[in-house]
Amino acid sequence: MTPGRVVVGVSGSLASLAALRQATAHARRASVPLVAVLAWEPPEGETLYARHPDRAWARLWAEDARLRLARAVEDGLGRVPDGPAVELRTVRAAPVTALCALARPDDLLVLGAAARPGLTARLRARPVRRGVLARAACPVLLVPGPALRPGEARVLRRSARTPAPEGTGTGVRGREPGAGVGRRAG
Repeated sequence: MTPGRVVVGVSGSLASLAALRQATAHARRASVPLVAVLAWEPPEGETLYARHPDRAWARLWAEDARLRLARAVEDGLGRVPDGPAVELRTVRAAPVTALCALARPDDLLVLGAAARPGLTARLRARPVRRGVLARAACPVLLVPGPALRPGEARVLRRSARTPAPEGTGTGVRGREPGAGVGRRAG
C-alpha cells in the first residue's frame, strides 16, 4: 500500500532528526509528499495563556517554532530536499493532538524513538509515542535514534549551538590572546 503522504514529527532531538531522514527517504522512494510537523504551545501552557492572552507573544512563539523547524530540517537533511512536495508545518497544539489530527488514514506517520535506559526513565518518558500509537488512525513508523553513551547527546547539542571562536584568540570574550599571562596579582 502506498501512503497518501509521509507525515513526520520533528522536535529537533537526535531521534526526530533520524525520523526526518527516514521519512524523507521513504517519501522519495514512494514519490509521495512529505509533511514535517513541529507542534508548539505557549511556554506556560494554553490554560494560563488563555487567562492573559497576548498576540504579540503568540506571534513571537510561532516565529520561533518556524525557525526551530527550519533549523531541524537543516540539521537533519542539510536543506529542504528536492523531489516530491515538501511541506514544513508548525501547529499550535500538543504534539499528540497535532500529529493525530494532521495524519489521514492513508498517510504514514513517522516518529523518532529515543531509547532511554532504566525503568524509571522508561515509565516517565515517551508520552508522545504512547499517545500517537494509541490514537493514530494511520500506520506509525518508529525510527530509533542514535545509540549514544551517557552525556554524548548533551555534548553534541552544545557543540552544534556554539559557533567556533573567530580569529586566533582563545574564544574568551573580553580578553586578548595572552593577556594576563606571566603577570602576578598584587
